[in-house]
Amino acid sequence: MCGIAGIAGEADELVVKDMLARIRHRGPDDTGIYATPRNHPGAKVAMGNNRLSILDLSPAGHQPTSNEDGTVWVAYNGEIYNFAELRQELENDGHRFLSHTDTEILPHLYEKYGPDMVNRLNGMFAFALWDGMAERLWLFRDRMGVKPLYYVQVGSQLYFASEIKALLACPEIEPALDVECLPEYLALLYVPNPQTMFKGIFKLSPGYRLLWEKGRISVEPYWKMRFGPLFQASEEELSEQFHEVMVSAVRRQLISDVPIGFFLSGGLDSSALVACAAESGMSTLRCYSIAFRREHGALEQSDEDSHFARVVADRFGAKFESLPVEPEVATLLPKAIWHMDEPVADHAAIATYLICRAAKPEVTVLLSGQGADEVLGGYRVHLAHRLSRYLAHVPGPMRRTFARNLLPFLHRHAAALPFVHPGLLLAFCRFYEKLQAAADMPAEQQYSALRSYYAAGALQDLLSDEVAEATTRKPLHRFDEHFADCAGEELLNKLLYVDCKTFLPDLNLTLSDKMSMAHSIEARVPFLDNEVVDFLLRVPPNIKIKRLTQKYLLRRAFRDILPSGVLRRRKAGFGLPIRSWLQNELRDMVHDMLSEKRVRERGLLRPAAVSRMIEENMSGRQDHTLRIWALLTLELWQQTFLDNSSANFSTTESILGVGTT
Repeated sequence: MCGIAGIAGEADELVVKDMLARIRHRGPDDTGIYATPRNHPGAKVAMGNNRLSILDLSPAGHQPTSNEDGTVWVAYNGEIYNFAELRQELENDGHRFLSHTDTEILPHLYEKYGPDMVNRLNGMFAFALWDGMAERLWLFRDRMGVKPLYYVQVGSQLYFASEIKALLACPEIEPALDVECLPEYLALLYVPNPQTMFKGIFKLSPGYRLLWEKGRISVEPYWKMRFGPLFQASEEELSEQFHEVMVSAVRRQLISDVPIGFFLSGGLDSSALVACAAESGMSTLRCYSIAFRREHGALEQSDEDSHFARVVADRFGAKFESLPVEPEVATLLPKAIWHMDEPVADHAAIATYLICRAAKPEVTVLLSGQGADEVLGGYRVHLAHRLSRYLAHVPGPMRRTFARNLLPFLHRHAAALPFVHPGLLLAFCRFYEKLQAAADMPAEQQYSALRSYYAAGALQDLLSDEVAEATTRKPLHRFDEHFADCAGEELLNKLLYVDCKTFLPDLNLTLSDKMSMAHSIEARVPFLDNEVVDFLLRVPPNIKIKRLTQKYLLRRAFRDILPSGVLRRRKAGFGLPIRSWLQNELRDMVHDMLSEKRVRERGLLRPAAVSRMIEENMSGRQDHTLRIWALLTLELWQQTFLDNSSANFSTTESILGVGTT
């Protein structure tokens, strides 16, 4: 696990050194740079690596690394879980290795297979490969987008890095907000790839490779997510096979020369990973979770994460640490945003940041359940089309009356109702309101509406006139493109496909990578192992979700292993009680950061619309929590990256006093 940065078209080692300084948290153990000689008559390149030592902790693991004659160089970030088999294959061909790292197989594999070598890799990765003989630079990103990779083209030069802040070290690159992406961010809480909120800075999309040659770039997919042919086996056979596939994936991802632990929310996904590790024979299980005061969690769907996490840890004899969380977001959010680079408005980022900070003294690798919902069908939006069929039997006027009259009452008085968890009731209200509004839409359009945090008209009312006139793209146009790409598939598979192309890499995996690397911790995601994904692409949709039971195959595969309370439990993640915090402890921060004066000065949004949203949320008439969180994140992102010149944050320690603590 590392951070990489470089330039194609110029061999400026000093700029690359500055780029690497900004992402030193990704690899504090070693730093290296390769550059073509200044007097080299052909194309030039400079690329570097910050190393977080995971495999082979010796100096032999120094990067960038090359083949025997130094004609192929690689700067690499990630883990290749099948590197031992690939190394054996290459050794049989006569290749010789100087280390026991997975990195070193890459230049040799390129010699044998060329750029198609990436199809042999099972892992999470983002790496740059310089072919000195052909004078070509290749960039590769793993199939599901676990590891990030950003790039900018300026004239004939290509700049690339693991994080955007490294790109901002380059004098030619000035940070600016891409107004076209603002409606997408507000609607989705993130910007779908390949765009970012920074104008002119792009993400290399998951499963894609980029070629730079003679000052020109081309980008193409090397892997496409395709479903089928579907298995014909019984449910029992598939659940047994899936269990074996998961245990094998976890066993593969336990390879490390440093201590390993687990994110453990007490939900199904993370609990299954701990069970697999125990079955794999892992002797010391270390698990980490968060806990917050019960009164703070009253407005959330669950305040029992720590309880169920402890139940699972006890079941498998794991060492368990539950981190108490207080509303210190006013301090933590600016740090998280600096590490995130892009504005990603999910409070799970703060929870992940805190868990990694607490775990760092004991472990360097954490296994996470990220990705399970996107490949197995774990989100409410995956059930919406089925629920809509039931809702269709209720007369429209009755549905609309319920939404117009009763739901506002429940919003205001949920906490006072006896025998009802107010957070669950409010979650039902939020989902019902969106489902009722989208109930009569075609399934694909319904998915887009439910994934968005604004109806089209409401979003337009929020944007200033200048922004509304400057934006030409539909906020959800990426969804339309991805649905077109998987036309012909069964509906559930279409929904999972779009999730895997957008929500998974651009929100969930982004925050997982950035918040773990903020503390020099590697986060691994066994549910996105190649063999797991390939298996699930062949599982019939009606076994992923059976009637109204989501992630049915996972529940069945672990039904005799996990505690029954965990198997029956609703989806649980590492969220924070921000509904309570925004109305209480963070009230002053919200009013300050989103004041009418500040919003007017930015010129992006209508001040009156923002003030109305805040007032409705504070009074309890409407729940605008995540919308306000997105606006708060956006304002702090602008203060961090746009209001400060690049000179003001040349290293991790200098911006907002941010370090790796």
